[in-house]
Amino acid sequence: MSVPFEKVISRDWDKPAQSTLVGYKRSGGYKNLQKVLSLSPQQIIDEVKKSNLRGRGGAGFPTGVKWGFVPKDSPKPKYLCVNADESEPGTAKDRYILERDPHLLLEGIAIACWALGAHTCYIYARGEFKYPSSVLDRAIAEAYADGIFGRRLMDTPFALDVYQVRGAGAYICGEETALLESLEGKKGWPRLKPPFPAVVGLFGCPTVVNNVETIAALPRIFEKGAEWFAGLGTEKSGGTRLVTLSGSVNRPGTYEAPMQATVEEMIYSQEYGQGMPEGRKPKAVIPGGSSAPVLTASEIGVSLDFDAYRPLHSMAGSGGIIVIDDATCIVRALWRVTRFYAEESCGQCTPCREGQPWMTRLLRKIEEGHGQPGDLDTLMDVASAIAPWPPVGLGNTVCALGDAGALPVQSFVTKFREEFEQHISEQRCPYGDKPWGAFGDFK
Repeated sequence: MSVPFEKVISRDWDKPAQSTLVGYKRSGGYKNLQKVLSLSPQQIIDEVKKSNLRGRGGAGFPTGVKWGFVPKDSPKPKYLCVNADESEPGTAKDRYILERDPHLLLEGIAIACWALGAHTCYIYARGEFKYPSSVLDRAIAEAYADGIFGRRLMDTPFALDVYQVRGAGAYICGEETALLESLEGKKGWPRLKPPFPAVVGLFGCPTVVNNVETIAALPRIFEKGAEWFAGLGTEKSGGTRLVTLSGSVNRPGTYEAPMQATVEEMIYSQEYGQGMPEGRKPKAVIPGGSSAPVLTASEIGVSLDFDAYRPLHSMAGSGGIIVIDDATCIVRALWRVTRFYAEESCGQCTPCREGQPWMTRLLRKIEEGHGQPGDLDTLMDVASAIAPWPPVGLGNTVCALGDAGALPVQSFVTKFREEFEQHISEQRCPYGDKPWGAFGDFK
């Protein structure tokens, strides 16, 4: 790699027994929490702002700024909710934190709760996370037994209770307000905003919702300082990124990389993807999980920094880089993506409820050789009714799931229109009936 960096989140993953309290303390665990307990809440928030830590769940919103929205004089209890509902296709980073270093997350939770004045934290975990959740439950029990959590946070008068709640496999519950609805025992439907969760969140009380990776960065920030963390990244994005690399690469996996690294380096570096299968070339790359607008092969020189994707009308998202090679049918790949969002739409908003299945049907029609000349215009019209293209903020639905299904359609069709037109003009898939390449068989 051309950019030297220090590992932040994955630094201790390979140490023996790192997932246990004994192993974590051997690595200096909970010493940073002791340090933080001597600081005032405002001092902690100021340090987090100074670190340029941005949310790692997809939106990339500055964490310290988000914390600052919580009203300090509210008579209601405050809550911290950790979003561990990692359901974005192409993303598998938070689960490794839960499996390999759960106490790093728990120490970060304690730091955040002390800063926010929150005495209760809920970790909302993906329902399929059976093993990661079991490791996390054990770690929570260890923290209680050691006197870290409970009526006295590390022998201070501050009480802190931490609970893990597992979802039921609904992608929509990864959206922060749908997550809150689910925690309250309701159907996981997103809420209209405003009011925002920082003011009216869980049980109608001030609430902060942060991603697992975001909270896990806090102990490191207070170990080495906000300036150190900010210096690892770029001007507006501190730290490093956990990236899940999948698709047509020789060594898929989850890696920690500097913000300055490019998507191309992630694919070809010996430290990460180690190139593509022999004879294959990149055709397209989805840079931030399946909801991120696609990049062409000429655009993969973009860095992992959140702001670098804006000129390309894409986003860093959840850090799931999916590599699509030149043996893959673009139409078939997009059909698979849209089918996912059609199935996961909660049905609350008409554009999403009706539009996602409509786009899926049109793409199936084109892929199976029955497309008509006007189908692409119809496809783009339906997508534009859900969200504008190029993307300019949220579209026409309560939450971003509508955008998540519409933006890939618009980007794929805009950047690979010739391939869609070839399917229609030839009344067949040019790649044959037996799909091969990065996406495999998904008929």
